[in-house]
Amino acid sequence: MDAQFWDDRYGGQPQLFSGNPNGVLLTELTELPPGQALDVGCGEGADALWLARRGWMVTAVDISQVALKRAAAAGADVEGRVSWKRGDLTTAPPPANAFDLVSVHYFPLSRQDDHLALRGLLCAVAPGGTLLFVGHDITGLPERLDDGHVPADYYQPAEIAELLDADWTVTVNETRPRVVPPPPGSHHTHDTVLRARRTR
Repeated sequence: MDAQFWDDRYGGQPQLFSGNPNGVLLTELTELPPGQALDVGCGEGADALWLARRGWMVTAVDISQVALKRAAAAGADVEGRVSWKRGDLTTAPPPANAFDLVSVHYFPLSRQDDHLALRGLLCAVAPGGTLLFVGHDITGLPERLDDGHVPADYYQPAEIAELLDADWTVTVNETRPRVVPPPPGSHHTHDTVLRARRTR
């Protein structure tokens, strides 16, 4: 799933996703005071725009230039509050201790023995900041999906919770029904949600 894969996927239709922010974002962060946010795998920008319209300064990163151009076009009203950046956070980590919120929704982060890419994302959360990591519940899915991907190859939120050290306080680590129905053809009826606060 490289840049060309995602450019082709986004470019294949005028709009790939609904344009609405992810339901877990609204559920978990509505009361969080705004600060600096990192939106990982921002896609067409719905989450980043929701945050920016509530006072956040957002760095929104995606590997697809097609998605980023589409997101920027939708966010003219918050120009200056969102920085749209093309990048691969699995190979180029974000700055350390820089964000009050690191938001990761349905991002295919490949599992690594040294957890290097994951640790880069965790280090980006400033002391006192929040990590929100949301995935699809893979319970009951086949070992290999029709598109060839193996769900177990990617980090799940509960697994990340187990890797957090004493510098973190986990406030949510659960599986819950999706706030909105899954997209047509999707088997993902439940979300796995990790919310944690970096204490130091």
